[in-house]
Amino acid sequence: MSRLDDTYALVSLSSVSRHEEAIASFVEAQLRAAEFLEVERIGDNVVARTRGRRATRVIVAGHLDTVPGDASEAEIVGEELRGVGACDMKGSVAVMVALAVDPTPRSVEVTWIFYAREEISRSESGLVEIAELRPELLQGDVAILCEPTDGVVEAGCQGTLRVSVTLSGRRAHTARPYTGLNAIHRLGRLLDRVAAYESRSVDIDGVNFREQLQAVAVEGGVAANVVPDRAMVTLNHRVAPDRTRDEAVAWLRDYLGDLIGEGDAFTVLDWAPNALPSLSDKRLADLVRRTGRAPLGKAGWTDVATFQELGIPATNFGAGDPLLAHRSDEFVTLAQLESFEHVFREWLA
Repeated sequence: MSRLDDTYALVSLSSVSRHEEAIASFVEAQLRAAEFLEVERIGDNVVARTRGRRATRVIVAGHLDTVPGDASEAEIVGEELRGVGACDMKGSVAVMVALAVDPTPRSVEVTWIFYAREEISRSESGLVEIAELRPELLQGDVAILCEPTDGVVEAGCQGTLRVSVTLSGRRAHTARPYTGLNAIHRLGRLLDRVAAYESRSVDIDGVNFREQLQAVAVEGGVAANVVPDRAMVTLNHRVAPDRTRDEAVAWLRDYLGDLIGEGDAFTVLDWAPNALPSLSDKRLADLVRRTGRAPLGKAGWTDVATFQELGIPATNFGAGDPLLAHRSDEFVTLAQLESFEHVFREWLA
């Protein structure tokens, strides 16, 4: 079987967030077949560890869940596997399983973590669940998140800030709108400012991070003959690692400025922390060298931030083009899987 076949076995199993039981059991069965691994199931998370006497422990982590999609549509076409989760990130998970059960001696001990619910709220993450219930399983010297990076080391990650802005108005009859104040019209001006946002770019430790700001949901309206007195927008701001949560909130509030007035509301809904690059760690620098390509800054949020909170240097490195993640035409190629496996296998050795 090729790595495409291994990946197809995973992609054809539906594992939309909160529904990872079947794929967790599938992965667990393969890991338990390797007698040299110590395997533990925690909910729908599976952790496998080597238990030798080597001084360094590497953590390798990947999530089992996907965004919504029809797993029955998975198919291999030539040397390409198409289907939900093929790129993000079941291709990398298939390589992780293959390397985990390989008895070839390595210079390090390895903890393999396959976890649930990464694609939804961080508070539900399987990695957070492991940290709460079995924190000792997350002890290590360095960590790799096998998110899709197309075989490039993507260092650190951006924070993600989600806020709601609620604008007020005064109700009136639509035949006499001058007696009221249309909150949706006010919201239109705010959306124009968001759309005019110019990305802030910052270089940190030789890699570039480009911030983003997007409106992701709107609400408003009372009835077809009523001037609305309330309109709400949800904004998502991707924050470079040189800014804290409070600094990002203050910047966004200031950017919207006079468009938010008395009687309006600006509410922070969610924050997932950013993470600085860890490429000063000699082991991660060696991984960069082995790829033969310059590292990049991670555009999105990943659990690299979680490992950094635990004091563990971490980076992103995996198979598949990250630009295909969450798309309806998501795919991964055999060449991408083989290239990722080759570099990762040599690095672990």
